[in-house]
Amino acid sequence: MRVGIARERRSGERRVAATPETVRQLAGLGLEVLVEHGAGAASGHSDAAYEAAGAAVVDALELGDLDVLLHVRPLDPETPPRLRRGAITVGLASPSTELPTVRALRDAGVTAFALELVPRISRAQSMDALTSQALVAGYRCVLEAAMRLPRFFPLFMTAAGTIPPARVLVLGAGVAGLQAIGTAKRLGARVSANDVRAASADEVQSMGGTFIHLDLDAADAGGGYAKELGADRAARQRQLLAPHVADADVLITTAAIPGRPAPLLVTADMVRAMRPGSVVVDLAAESGGNVEGSVPGADVAVPTADGGTVTVVGMQDAASTMPADASRLYAKNVANLLALMTHDGSVEPDFGDVVVMDACLTHDGEVRHPPTAEAIAAEAALNETGPTDATHGPDAQEGTR
Repeated sequence: MRVGIARERRSGERRVAATPETVRQLAGLGLEVLVEHGAGAASGHSDAAYEAAGAAVVDALELGDLDVLLHVRPLDPETPPRLRRGAITVGLASPSTELPTVRALRDAGVTAFALELVPRISRAQSMDALTSQALVAGYRCVLEAAMRLPRFFPLFMTAAGTIPPARVLVLGAGVAGLQAIGTAKRLGARVSANDVRAASADEVQSMGGTFIHLDLDAADAGGGYAKELGADRAARQRQLLAPHVADADVLITTAAIPGRPAPLLVTADMVRAMRPGSVVVDLAAESGGNVEGSVPGADVAVPTADGGTVTVVGMQDAASTMPADASRLYAKNVANLLALMTHDGSVEPDFGDVVVMDACLTHDGEVRHPPTAEAIAAEAALNETGPTDATHGPDAQEGTR
Protein backbone atom coordinates (compact mmCIF):
# COMPACT_ATOMS: atom_id res chain seq x y z
CA MET A 1 0.00 0.00 0.00
CA ARG A 2 1.21 3.49 -0.82
CA VAL A 3 1.61 5.95 2.04
CA GLY A 4 2.19 9.62 1.17
CA ILE A 5 3.79 12.29 3.35
CA ALA A 6 2.82 15.76 2.20
CA ARG A 7 4.74 19.00 2.48
CA GLU A 8 2.77 21.22 4.83
CA ARG A 9 1.49 24.33 3.13
CA ARG A 10 -0.13 26.34 5.91
CA SER A 11 1.80 29.49 6.68
CA GLY A 12 4.02 29.07 9.73
CA GLU A 13 3.83 25.28 9.82
CA ARG A 14 7.33 23.74 9.90
CA ARG A 15 6.58 20.24 11.16
CA VAL A 16 6.35 17.10 9.07
CA ALA A 17 4.21 13.99 9.53
CA ALA A 18 7.06 11.50 9.11
CA THR A 19 10.77 11.53 9.87
CA PRO A 20 13.42 9.21 8.43
CA GLU A 21 13.11 7.19 11.66
CA THR A 22 9.38 6.63 11.22
CA VAL A 23 9.81 5.97 7.50
CA ARG A 24 11.95 2.98 8.50
CA GLN A 25 9.19 1.88 10.86
CA LEU A 26 6.53 2.14 8.13
CA ALA A 27 8.70 0.46 5.52
CA GLY A 28 9.32 -2.35 8.00
CA LEU A 29 5.55 -2.90 8.10
CA GLY A 30 5.60 -3.58 4.36
CA LEU A 31 4.27 -0.16 3.29
CA GLU A 32 5.56 1.81 0.29
CA VAL A 33 6.38 5.33 1.49
CA LEU A 34 6.33 8.38 -0.79
CA VAL A 35 7.65 11.70 0.52
CA GLU A 36 6.97 14.98 -1.21
CA HIS A 37 10.11 16.92 -2.12
CA GLY A 38 11.14 19.27 0.69
CA ALA A 39 8.57 17.92 3.16
CA GLY A 40 11.08 17.64 5.98
CA ALA A 41 13.39 20.53 5.14
CA ALA A 42 12.04 22.93 7.79
CA SER A 43 12.44 20.29 10.51
CA GLY A 44 15.98 19.37 9.51
CA HIS A 45 15.33 16.27 7.38
CA SER A 46 16.71 16.23 3.85
CA ASP A 47 15.28 14.36 0.88
CA ALA A 48 18.44 12.23 0.89
CA ALA A 49 17.79 11.19 4.49
CA TYR A 50 14.31 10.00 3.55
CA GLU A 51 15.65 8.07 0.58
CA ALA A 52 18.28 6.44 2.78
CA ALA A 53 15.48 5.38 5.15
CA GLY A 54 13.63 3.62 2.33
CA ALA A 55 11.22 6.25 1.01
CA ALA A 56 10.78 7.43 -2.55
CA VAL A 57 10.99 11.22 -2.89
CA VAL A 58 8.61 12.68 -5.47
CA ASP A 59 8.17 16.21 -6.78
CA ALA A 60 4.45 16.14 -6.01
CA LEU A 61 2.15 13.53 -4.52
CA GLU A 62 -0.47 12.06 -6.84
CA LEU A 63 -3.24 12.02 -4.25
CA GLY A 64 -5.49 9.75 -6.28
CA ASP A 65 -2.84 7.01 -6.23
CA LEU A 66 -2.39 6.98 -2.45
CA ASP A 67 -3.90 4.52 -0.03
CA VAL A 68 -2.89 6.57 3.03
CA LEU A 69 -2.09 10.28 3.41
CA LEU A 70 -0.24 11.49 6.51
CA HIS A 71 -0.39 15.17 7.43
CA VAL A 72 0.16 17.62 10.29
CA ARG A 73 -2.36 20.46 9.97
CA PRO A 74 -6.00 19.91 8.99
CA LEU A 75 -6.51 19.34 5.28
CA ASP A 76 -8.19 22.03 3.22
CA PRO A 77 -11.65 21.22 1.76
CA GLU A 78 -10.20 20.90 -1.75
CA THR A 79 -7.98 17.94 -0.85
CA PRO A 80 -10.45 15.10 0.01
CA PRO A 81 -12.13 15.08 -3.45
CA ARG A 82 -8.70 14.41 -4.97
CA LEU A 83 -8.25 11.26 -2.88
CA ARG A 84 -9.70 7.95 -4.00
CA ARG A 85 -12.79 6.68 -2.23
CA GLY A 86 -11.72 4.50 0.70
CA ALA A 87 -8.37 6.22 1.13
CA ILE A 88 -7.16 6.81 4.69
CA THR A 89 -5.87 10.04 6.19
CA VAL A 90 -4.09 10.41 9.54
CA GLY A 91 -3.32 13.76 11.13
CA LEU A 92 -4.65 16.65 13.16
CA ALA A 93 -8.14 17.59 11.98
CA SER A 94 -9.54 20.23 14.38
CA PRO A 95 -13.03 18.87 13.66
CA SER A 96 -14.89 21.46 15.74
CA THR A 97 -13.49 24.35 13.67
CA GLU A 98 -12.95 22.66 10.28
CA LEU A 99 -16.47 21.56 9.42
CA PRO A 100 -16.11 22.24 5.65
CA THR A 101 -13.19 19.82 5.52
CA VAL A 102 -15.08 17.22 7.57
CA ARG A 103 -17.99 17.42 5.13
CA ALA A 104 -15.56 17.06 2.22
CA LEU A 105 -13.97 13.98 3.82
CA ARG A 106 -17.42 12.47 4.38
CA ASP A 107 -18.64 13.19 0.86
CA ALA A 108 -15.43 11.82 -0.71
CA GLY A 109 -15.79 8.54 1.19
CA VAL A 110 -12.43 9.03 2.92
CA THR A 111 -11.63 7.26 6.18
CA ALA A 112 -10.09 10.04 8.26
CA PHE A 113 -8.40 9.61 11.62
CA ALA A 114 -8.06 12.71 13.79
CA LEU A 115 -5.26 12.58 16.32
CA GLU A 116 -7.21 14.93 18.61
CA LEU A 117 -9.71 12.10 19.09
CA VAL A 118 -7.24 9.43 20.23
CA PRO A 119 -8.58 8.31 23.63
CA ARG A 120 -6.53 9.15 26.70
CA ILE A 121 -5.95 5.59 27.86
CA SER A 122 -2.67 3.90 28.73
CA ARG A 123 -2.52 1.82 25.57
CA ALA A 124 -2.85 4.90 23.37
CA GLN A 125 -0.25 7.10 25.08
CA SER A 126 2.28 6.55 22.29
CA MET A 127 -0.28 7.88 19.78
CA ASP A 128 -1.35 10.96 21.78
CA ALA A 129 -0.25 13.89 19.63
CA LEU A 130 -2.04 16.48 21.74
CA THR A 131 0.14 15.54 24.69
CA SER A 132 3.40 15.40 22.75
CA GLN A 133 2.82 18.76 21.08
CA ALA A 134 1.63 20.39 24.32
CA LEU A 135 4.93 19.42 25.89
CA VAL A 136 6.79 21.32 23.17
CA ALA A 137 4.46 24.32 23.44
CA GLY A 138 4.74 24.58 27.22
CA TYR A 139 8.52 24.59 27.04
CA ARG A 140 8.53 27.22 24.31
CA CYS A 141 6.21 29.55 26.25
CA VAL A 142 8.78 29.94 29.00
CA LEU A 143 11.56 30.68 26.51
CA GLU A 144 9.42 33.34 24.85
CA ALA A 145 8.76 34.95 28.24
CA ALA A 146 12.42 34.79 29.31
CA MET A 147 13.56 36.50 26.12
CA ARG A 148 11.18 39.42 26.70
CA LEU A 149 11.42 39.86 30.46
CA PRO A 150 13.86 42.70 31.25
CA ARG A 151 15.33 40.86 34.23
CA PHE A 152 16.80 37.51 35.28
CA PHE A 153 14.74 34.43 36.08
CA PRO A 154 17.07 33.03 38.81
CA LEU A 155 18.24 34.41 42.14
CA PHE A 156 21.70 36.03 42.02
CA MET A 157 23.71 37.08 45.05
CA THR A 158 26.49 39.46 44.04
CA ALA A 159 28.83 41.97 45.65
CA ALA A 160 26.67 44.68 44.14
CA GLY A 161 23.52 43.33 45.77
CA THR A 162 21.02 40.49 45.62
CA ILE A 163 18.71 40.00 42.64
CA PRO A 164 15.53 38.15 43.66
CA PRO A 165 14.15 35.42 41.40
CA ALA A 166 11.39 36.25 38.93
CA ARG A 167 7.88 35.28 39.95
CA VAL A 168 6.17 33.12 37.36
CA LEU A 169 2.46 32.29 37.51
CA VAL A 170 1.07 29.50 35.32
CA LEU A 171 -2.69 29.20 34.81
CA GLY A 172 -3.70 25.78 33.56
CA ALA A 173 -1.75 22.75 34.76
CA GLY A 174 -2.28 20.29 31.94
CA VAL A 175 0.65 18.90 29.97
CA ALA A 176 1.66 22.31 28.58
CA GLY A 177 1.25 24.01 31.94
CA LEU A 178 3.26 21.39 33.82
CA GLN A 179 6.03 21.62 31.25
CA ALA A 180 6.01 25.41 31.64
CA ILE A 181 6.24 25.04 35.42
CA GLY A 182 9.16 22.64 35.18
CA THR A 183 11.01 24.78 32.63
CA ALA A 184 10.57 28.01 34.61
CA LYS A 185 11.68 26.21 37.77
CA ARG A 186 14.82 24.92 36.05
CA LEU A 187 15.61 28.48 34.98
CA GLY A 188 15.50 29.47 38.65
CA ALA A 189 12.17 31.27 38.88
CA ARG A 190 9.77 31.14 41.80
CA VAL A 191 6.79 29.37 40.27
CA SER A 192 3.16 29.17 41.32
CA ALA A 193 0.17 27.78 39.44
CA ASN A 194 -3.55 27.22 39.48
CA ASP A 195 -5.98 24.85 37.76
CA VAL A 196 -9.61 23.98 38.43
CA ARG A 197 -9.05 20.21 38.28
CA ALA A 198 -8.91 18.27 41.56
CA ALA A 199 -5.62 16.48 40.81
CA SER A 200 -3.77 19.65 39.86
CA ALA A 201 -2.30 20.50 43.25
CA ASP A 202 -0.24 17.32 43.48
CA GLU A 203 0.84 17.60 39.83
CA VAL A 204 2.00 21.20 40.29
CA GLN A 205 3.93 20.34 43.43
CA SER A 206 5.58 17.38 41.69
CA MET A 207 7.08 19.85 39.19
CA GLY A 208 8.40 22.12 41.95
CA GLY A 209 5.64 24.73 41.81
CA THR A 210 3.43 26.16 44.54
CA PHE A 211 -0.26 25.52 44.01
CA ILE A 212 -2.62 28.45 44.54
CA HIS A 213 -5.80 27.28 46.24
CA LEU A 214 -8.87 29.32 45.34
CA ASP A 215 -12.26 29.17 47.03
CA LEU A 216 -13.78 27.24 44.13
CA ASP A 217 -14.98 23.67 43.71
CA ALA A 218 -13.06 21.40 41.33
CA ALA A 219 -14.28 21.26 37.73
CA ASP A 220 -13.07 17.99 36.22
CA ALA A 221 -14.23 16.65 32.87
CA GLY A 222 -13.40 13.37 31.14
CA GLY A 223 -9.98 12.53 29.74
CA GLY A 224 -8.05 14.66 32.20
CA TYR A 225 -9.53 17.93 30.97
CA ALA A 226 -11.29 20.70 32.86
CA LYS A 227 -14.92 21.50 32.15
CA GLU A 228 -16.15 24.97 31.32
CA LEU A 229 -17.14 27.09 34.30
CA GLY A 230 -20.43 28.91 34.46
CA ALA A 231 -20.38 32.70 34.06
CA ASP A 232 -20.66 33.41 37.79
CA ARG A 233 -17.93 30.94 38.74
CA ALA A 234 -15.66 32.19 35.96
CA ALA A 235 -16.05 35.77 37.20
CA ARG A 236 -15.32 34.64 40.76
CA GLN A 237 -12.23 32.80 39.54
CA ARG A 238 -10.91 35.96 37.87
CA GLN A 239 -11.61 37.97 41.01
CA LEU A 240 -9.64 35.51 43.15
CA LEU A 241 -6.78 35.32 40.67
CA ALA A 242 -6.38 39.10 40.28
CA PRO A 243 -3.96 39.69 43.20
CA HIS A 244 -1.79 36.74 42.13
CA VAL A 245 -1.64 38.04 38.56
CA ALA A 246 -0.69 41.52 39.79
CA ASP A 247 2.17 40.03 41.82
CA ALA A 248 3.67 38.05 38.92
CA ASP A 249 6.58 39.10 36.72
CA VAL A 250 5.60 36.48 34.14
CA LEU A 251 2.12 35.08 33.52
CA ILE A 252 1.70 32.01 31.31
CA THR A 253 -1.80 30.80 30.44
CA THR A 254 -2.42 27.35 28.93
CA ALA A 255 -6.07 26.56 29.75
CA ALA A 256 -8.08 24.82 27.03
CA ILE A 257 -11.41 23.00 26.72
CA PRO A 258 -11.63 20.50 23.83
CA GLY A 259 -14.00 21.60 21.09
CA ARG A 260 -14.78 24.96 22.74
CA PRO A 261 -13.23 28.42 22.77
CA ALA A 262 -10.51 28.92 25.37
CA PRO A 263 -11.85 30.20 28.72
CA LEU A 264 -11.17 33.83 29.58
CA LEU A 265 -9.00 33.79 32.70
CA VAL A 266 -7.40 37.24 32.67
CA THR A 267 -9.09 40.53 31.82
CA ALA A 268 -7.42 43.63 30.42
CA ASP A 269 -7.81 45.32 33.81
CA MET A 270 -5.92 42.46 35.46
CA VAL A 271 -3.08 42.90 32.95
CA ARG A 272 -2.96 46.66 33.52
CA ALA A 273 -2.53 46.01 37.25
CA MET A 274 0.74 44.13 36.68
CA ARG A 275 4.13 45.78 37.18
CA PRO A 276 5.73 47.58 34.22
CA GLY A 277 7.98 45.27 32.24
CA SER A 278 5.96 42.17 33.10
CA VAL A 279 5.31 39.59 30.38
CA VAL A 280 2.13 37.62 29.66
CA VAL A 281 2.27 34.61 27.33
CA ASP A 282 -1.11 33.30 26.14
CA LEU A 283 -0.72 29.82 24.68
CA ALA A 284 -4.46 29.71 23.95
CA ALA A 285 -4.45 32.84 21.76
CA GLU A 286 -5.30 30.86 18.62
CA SER A 287 -8.44 29.34 20.17
CA GLY A 288 -9.94 32.56 21.52
CA GLY A 289 -7.37 33.39 24.20
CA ASN A 290 -7.17 33.06 27.99
CA VAL A 291 -6.10 36.71 28.13
CA GLU A 292 -8.35 39.53 26.97
CA GLY A 293 -6.77 41.38 24.07
CA SER A 294 -4.13 38.79 23.13
CA VAL A 295 -3.50 38.48 19.38
CA PRO A 296 -2.16 35.24 17.84
CA GLY A 297 1.37 35.74 16.54
CA ALA A 298 1.74 39.28 17.90
CA ASP A 299 3.11 41.16 20.91
CA VAL A 300 0.68 43.69 22.35
CA ALA A 301 1.91 46.43 24.68
CA VAL A 302 -0.66 47.11 27.40
CA PRO A 303 -0.18 50.39 29.33
CA THR A 304 -0.11 50.16 33.12
CA ALA A 305 -1.51 52.67 35.57
CA ASP A 306 1.90 54.18 36.31
CA GLY A 307 2.93 54.79 32.71
CA GLY A 308 4.80 51.56 31.93
CA THR A 309 3.73 48.66 29.73
CA VAL A 310 3.09 44.94 30.01
CA THR A 311 3.88 42.78 26.98
CA VAL A 312 1.12 40.32 26.04
CA VAL A 313 2.45 37.59 23.74
CA GLY A 314 -0.15 35.70 21.72
CA MET A 315 1.39 32.35 20.82
CA GLN A 316 0.80 30.98 17.34
CA ASP A 317 2.09 27.70 15.92
CA ALA A 318 3.88 27.15 19.22
CA ALA A 319 4.98 23.59 18.48
CA SER A 320 6.17 24.61 15.01
CA THR A 321 8.71 26.99 16.54
CA MET A 322 10.68 23.88 17.55
CA PRO A 323 10.04 21.74 14.46
CA ALA A 324 12.83 19.18 14.87
CA ASP A 325 11.72 17.70 18.19
CA ALA A 326 8.04 18.49 17.61
CA SER A 327 8.20 16.49 14.36
CA ARG A 328 10.15 13.70 16.04
CA LEU A 329 7.35 13.24 18.58
CA TYR A 330 4.43 13.89 16.23
CA ALA A 331 5.71 11.56 13.51
CA LYS A 332 6.09 8.78 16.09
CA ASN A 333 2.49 9.34 17.24
CA VAL A 334 1.31 9.03 13.62
CA ALA A 335 3.42 5.96 12.87
CA ASN A 336 2.27 4.16 16.01
CA LEU A 337 -1.39 4.71 15.16
CA LEU A 338 -0.82 3.54 11.60
CA ALA A 339 1.09 0.49 12.86
CA LEU A 340 -1.90 -0.43 15.02
CA MET A 341 -4.02 -0.63 11.86
CA THR A 342 -1.47 -2.40 9.63
CA HIS A 343 -1.46 -6.16 9.15
CA ASP A 344 0.74 -8.04 6.65
CA GLY A 345 1.55 -4.88 4.71
CA SER A 346 -2.05 -3.72 4.46
CA VAL A 347 -3.71 -0.89 6.42
CA GLU A 348 -7.01 -2.35 7.61
CA PRO A 349 -8.62 -0.44 10.50
CA ASP A 350 -10.27 -2.69 13.10
CA PHE A 351 -13.21 -0.66 14.36
CA GLY A 352 -13.63 -3.12 17.20
CA ASP A 353 -10.51 -1.59 18.72
CA VAL A 354 -11.46 1.34 20.97
CA VAL A 355 -8.43 3.39 19.89
CA VAL A 356 -9.27 3.02 16.20
CA MET A 357 -12.99 3.54 16.79
CA ASP A 358 -12.59 6.68 18.88
CA ALA A 359 -9.95 8.25 16.61
CA CYS A 360 -12.07 7.80 13.48
CA LEU A 361 -13.62 11.03 12.25
CA THR A 362 -15.20 9.88 8.97
CA HIS A 363 -15.67 6.48 7.33
CA ASP A 364 -17.73 5.12 4.44
CA GLY A 365 -19.57 8.39 3.82
CA GLU A 366 -20.43 9.01 7.48
CA VAL A 367 -19.12 11.28 10.22
CA ARG A 368 -18.21 8.86 13.01
CA HIS A 369 -17.48 11.42 15.74
CA PRO A 370 -20.86 12.19 17.35
CA PRO A 371 -20.20 15.83 18.45
CA THR A 372 -18.92 16.72 14.98
CA ALA A 373 -21.83 14.95 13.31
CA GLU A 374 -24.23 16.91 15.52
CA ALA A 375 -22.51 20.19 14.66
CA ILE A 376 -22.77 19.46 10.93
CA ALA A 377 -26.43 18.48 11.26
CA ALA A 378 -27.20 21.64 13.22
CA GLU A 379 -25.43 23.76 10.63
CA ALA A 380 -27.34 22.06 7.81
CA ALA A 381 -30.66 22.55 9.60
CA LEU A 382 -29.91 26.23 10.12
CA ASN A 383 -29.03 26.68 6.46
CA GLU A 384 -32.24 24.96 5.38
CA THR A 385 -34.62 26.84 7.65
CA GLY A 386 -32.90 30.20 7.69
CA PRO A 387 -33.80 32.82 10.31
CA THR A 388 -37.32 32.46 11.68
CA ASP A 389 -39.67 35.31 12.38
CA ALA A 390 -39.00 34.87 16.09
CA THR A 391 -35.34 35.70 15.65
CA HIS A 392 -36.29 39.19 14.54
CA GLY A 393 -38.44 40.02 17.55
CA PRO A 394 -37.13 42.11 20.45
CA ASP A 395 -37.30 39.20 22.90
CA ALA A 396 -35.21 36.94 20.65
CA GLN A 397 -32.67 39.71 20.04
CA GLU A 398 -32.28 40.24 23.77
CA GLY A 399 -31.72 36.52 24.30
CA THR A 400 -28.84 36.28 21.84
CA ARG A 401 -26.75 39.12 23.21
